[in-house]
Amino acid sequence: MTMKESGEMYLETILILEKRNGTVRSVDIAHEMNFSKAAISRAMTRLKNDEYVSFDDEGFVKLTAKGKKIATKIYERHNVLSEFLMGLGVKEKTAIEDACKIEHDISDETFKAIKKTLKK
Repeated sequence: MTMKESGEMYLETILILEKRNGTVRSVDIAHEMNFSKAAISRAMTRLKNDEYVSFDDEGFVKLTAKGKKIATKIYERHNVLSEFLMGLGVKEKTAIEDACKIEHDISDETFKAIKKTLKK
């Protein structure tokens, strides 16, 4: 089963918040993504049921190995694509926004070619 873009965005956001704050609660995700707490609660339930996240006894959200793998992949794509687009002369804000749109749909082959080009 392929994960939908929205699921990837949630996982990436959890990873970013984890890097920034050390711990993540659902309310943090809601603030970061500008979504309602109810929407985040529904999404976290789905991600938990699909074993992408877990919750500890204090209610902190944790990425499972399965969730972290996807989050890391999307986060890397976002960073590489942003850098690539800025290297083409795209303004930083636009590059970041466009990278966010592209990161979910780009093929592995094309992404690898972009990474290879950036290393040159």
